[in-house]
Amino acid sequence: QVQLVESGGGLVQAGGSLRLSCAAHGSIYSINTMDWYRQAPGLQRELVASITRDGNPYYLDSVKGRFTISRDDAKNTGYLQMSSLKVEDTAVYYCNMEVETLSWGNYYGYWGQGTQVTVSS
Repeated sequence: QVQLVESGGGLVQAGGSLRLSCAAHGSIYSINTMDWYRQAPGLQRELVASITRDGNPYYLDSVKGRFTISRDDAKNTGYLQMSSLKVEDTAVYYCNMEVETLSWGNYYGYWGQGTQVTVSS
């Protein structure tokens, strides 16, 4: 019914930048919160950034000042601009969106497939 397609991951050197995209496809009436999570090998998935439908952002302390979350509701797309990347940012990054598929329905969370971000020293 709804699929989130991520793109933009890759291999970069420390100090570099990447922009991740997450595009929602399917039957979409509205999108509430858009989130970005990451999971490094052997570690639990952690919330990196979140943005409400009115644009209020949240950031994990370790990425504040380096990452910027944004959204383009006309495209049903969320973005995570990552700058000044560090080796410890290496992880699989997953987007999550709370999507309403009916005007009278509830929001349900959907996950992207994940995109690998590797930061080398």
